[in-house]
Amino acid sequence: MGAKRTPPEAWVEEGLRVLASGGVDAVRVEALAKALGVTKGGFYGYFADRDALLEAMLDAWERKSVDEVLERVRNLDGDPWDKIRLAGQLTLSADHLLPIDLAIRDWARRDEAAAARLRRVDNERMTLLRETIGTFCDDPDEIEARSLLAFSLAIGSHFLAAEHPGHTHAEVRAMAADIVLSRPRSR
Repeated sequence: MGAKRTPPEAWVEEGLRVLASGGVDAVRVEALAKALGVTKGGFYGYFADRDALLEAMLDAWERKSVDEVLERVRNLDGDPWDKIRLAGQLTLSADHLLPIDLAIRDWARRDEAAAARLRRVDNERMTLLRETIGTFCDDPDEIEARSLLAFSLAIGSHFLAAEHPGHTHAEVRAMAADIVLSRPRSR
């Protein structure tokens, strides 16, 4: 009976975990094999090289942060605000995907393939925001501005170290989101 092989998904998941905690330079075949408790020989049964693993990691991240999110959001019976909040919770909350997303943003600063993938993912996210905000706002310029502000708030607030006297960071972020996503005033 042959030894049980570690499935490719395990290599990808471990790679994403390492990426989130240590950046792209920490994603090394030997280190992943050690963390998985296997030899690195099994790696090459699935991946030609480290670059192939990195590509598979980007594929998995895109699938989780775009395809699965879009499916859940578009199938939600709720108002636009519920849909936008769900999309934010699924992609940019402080759970598993946020650290990966931030690590990919850092990686994309130095790698054109990662930058191209990030651009594609961000464009999909902006499209969802435009579509959703467009259900309660009809000014194309305002839709674009609100979409940018909402996305910038979701990404940028994780980089701020500012204190908010009398409020938690989460409370202030929620208040800001309420302002960005408020119903347009009559003109």
